[in-house]
Amino acid sequence: MSYKSVKDVVDLLLKNGFELKGQRGSHLKFEKEGRIVIVPNHGSKGVEKGTYHSILRQAGLK
Repeated sequence: MSYKSVKDVVDLLLKNGFELKGQRGSHLKFEKEGRIVIVPNHGSKGVEKGTYHSILRQAGLK
């Protein structure tokens, strides 16, 4: 069972001003003011706890 769904993570980034800049395979690339955050999108697997906290750190939200 995953910690957070990909949709929850994407909504959080969009709400905080990040823009979807591209996608390579199953990885979404978001950018805001020079910060780049990569979110893995492996379907129903979701995002695990460590990956979620890493995304928050990269985004400057933690």
